[in-house]
Amino acid sequence: MNPYLPRSLPLTILVIDDHQLILSATFNILQQQYPDAEIVKANTAEEGLAQLANSEFDLIVMDLSIPEKSGMIAQIDTGINLIKDLLKQYPQQSFLVQSSYARALIRIKHEIDEHQGGFAIADKGLSESEMLIRANLSLQGVTHTKDINASLELKPEWLEVLKLAFEQGLTDKQISLQMYRSERAVRTYWTKIQDLLGVYPEEGKNMRIQTEIRARQAGLID
Repeated sequence: MNPYLPRSLPLTILVIDDHQLILSATFNILQQQYPDAEIVKANTAEEGLAQLANSEFDLIVMDLSIPEKSGMIAQIDTGINLIKDLLKQYPQQSFLVQSSYARALIRIKHEIDEHQGGFAIADKGLSESEMLIRANLSLQGVTHTKDINASLELKPEWLEVLKLAFEQGLTDKQISLQMYRSERAVRTYWTKIQDLLGVYPEEGKNMRIQTEIRARQAGLID
């Protein structure tokens, strides 16, 4: 019996990933570790939700960059929004986020910290043994999120400013209209964001460009 396993077999596990090779590899690793477990695959957020509507799972293993529906492009925000909804709907659920974009989870760090179930992160570059250790930690109800830079947690309105500016290309005036805030308030948000990211005026450097670079490096925007 697995020494990390916190409960009797069989387990039920849902794996959500649109990359078939990774999906199959993850399935095989989990099947070898838990030979009696029932492991279900899903390629999209929609398929994952359909499986959850019909069954309860001890563990959800998922990538962040997934498509919403079949035929759609995989996006990090799709995975982030799915996790955010599932954290609300299933407060005791155990999660393992297996993704190369784990830093993006900083966007919902507060929701993860408030979650009552297990939540672990495994970069796709980790070894199989380390991934399984983190899966078992999640099953035990442990939170393992050291890969998230907690010092960069932004307020929701600051994240919205970043998204509107760098993902939708809006000007400050357009952002103020979109957010129902004054332009002065938007400028204040920028100063808070830049201070948190360590972006300050430097001769010959555009602060807006530097802010975008730092925000992308931190996983705050795609």
